[in-house]
Amino acid sequence: MVAMDPVSTIVWIVVFVLVTVTVTGFSRRIGWSAPFVLVVVGAAASFLPSVPRIELEPELVLYGLLPPLLFAAAIRTSIVDVRARRDGILLLSVGLVAFTVVTVGLTAWLVVPAISLAAAFAFGAVVAPTDAVAITAIAGRLGLPRRVVTVLEGESLLNDATALVALNAAIAAILSTVSPLSVTGDFVVAVVGGVGVGLAVGYVLAVIRRQLHAPVLDTSLSLVTPYLAFILGELVHGSGVLAVVIAGLFLGYRAPVIQSAEARIAESINWRTIQFLLENAVFLFIGLNLASILEGVRLTGTGFWTMVWIALVILAALLVSRFVWMAITTSIYRYGPRRLRERGWSWRTGVAVSFAGMRGVVTLAAVFLLPPETPQRELLQLLAFVVVVGTLLQGLALPWIIRRLRLPPPDRTQERIEAQMLLAEAQTAGLARLDTEVTDADEDRVIGRLRTNAVFLADALDNPAPDEAEPLPAAYNRLRRAMIEAEREAVLAARADGRYQEPAIRSALAFIDVEESALKAGSPKHQE
Repeated sequence: MVAMDPVSTIVWIVVFVLVTVTVTGFSRRIGWSAPFVLVVVGAAASFLPSVPRIELEPELVLYGLLPPLLFAAAIRTSIVDVRARRDGILLLSVGLVAFTVVTVGLTAWLVVPAISLAAAFAFGAVVAPTDAVAITAIAGRLGLPRRVVTVLEGESLLNDATALVALNAAIAAILSTVSPLSVTGDFVVAVVGGVGVGLAVGYVLAVIRRQLHAPVLDTSLSLVTPYLAFILGELVHGSGVLAVVIAGLFLGYRAPVIQSAEARIAESINWRTIQFLLENAVFLFIGLNLASILEGVRLTGTGFWTMVWIALVILAALLVSRFVWMAITTSIYRYGPRRLRERGWSWRTGVAVSFAGMRGVVTLAAVFLLPPETPQRELLQLLAFVVVVGTLLQGLALPWIIRRLRLPPPDRTQERIEAQMLLAEAQTAGLARLDTEVTDADEDRVIGRLRTNAVFLADALDNPAPDEAEPLPAAYNRLRRAMIEAEREAVLAARADGRYQEPAIRSALAFIDVEESALKAGSPKHQE
């Protein structure tokens, strides 16, 4: 990036965030793919004379942006679902990556002029991993079956580690020589080191965070966790990416027992904000690199139509390799061992997963890791950009594909019923504890209020409303939220009148906000 004074840098950062938020909000409002629109806006802005020239620093992305993005996704991913779908996730995050490296690598070796086989395989490793950000942004709003979403998110979280190991091996081959044995050893060390560091960091921080009672301290420690896991993973020559993912999955699973409710709410809000800003900003950042990439390609003297032909062939090889591997995977599920046949992986599921192969910031950052000695390095950078944009365009077809496949959407009604049944069990346990905690000194009014609130849900499930009537929990939510709105207005009126001090006002508003958040979390609209 062109050197700028501190004030100009701050101004451009503010503009960058404002553009990201505005474009993302507008895209969501009209139903467009926000990642794709951000790339287009960034690409157009890169040619404006007033916009500073952006040059991607791969270390900034790999060490600065990737860890928090992966951690934010990991702590919200169910480790139970990942474990249940581990075979499909491994087939994609390891098997598909290796297949893509070979397929795209050989294709690049054949069509890119004067490129070595090592450089071609390095490029294959660059474009192999799917992007967790793009997958989450698109899959989350399509109503895909839970098992498909779990597999896609698990793939995008774990395949970065496989691809980066393959990339490092290919770069070593560009600079010297490597053997298959050394590549296998590096992969084993990366996996073992990454998993070991991730579990160690997760366990140690879980012990520490259990002792922290202030949400600010807990959240502060949470914010540095991905960087700690990534750096330690790299120091032991393991996979920093894998360390971050494992630590995030572990801490997300253990959150209910190591954090207070206030800390969990604070952490959730902070990470959702960070994830929103980073995951959308990176696509704008990708687009802003286009002008500098094209300038580098122009200096190589490659003809325009030659570049177009090469880009189309590479993109086709990438897409075909995913479809072929998914056909192989689906066949294994359909006709393989009985344990896999019982998973219920249909051809329609295979087609949906095939189309969900979007690439993103990891691909563009990884291609800049190629050493200067790499033949056709500038052209490979442009091809990586084309792959990112092309696969995002492919993702635009996903809603249409899902509708044509008629995949069964998540059963929201069943999920709500299960959640209510689980809450009823929890309320029963709470009532049992209440009986053991009550003393003669406790007021009957307090005990009565506690019992009334606790038995309401269980009673509503045992005695549901008539079919044509509104469900009792839904009616309670609707009326209680109306009451909360009036309560908030009363508190704000008291603030305007100056009848209470500000600490009391904030405390009352926080109490109301917590209850409203709980009601929203249980509402049908929120869950969908």
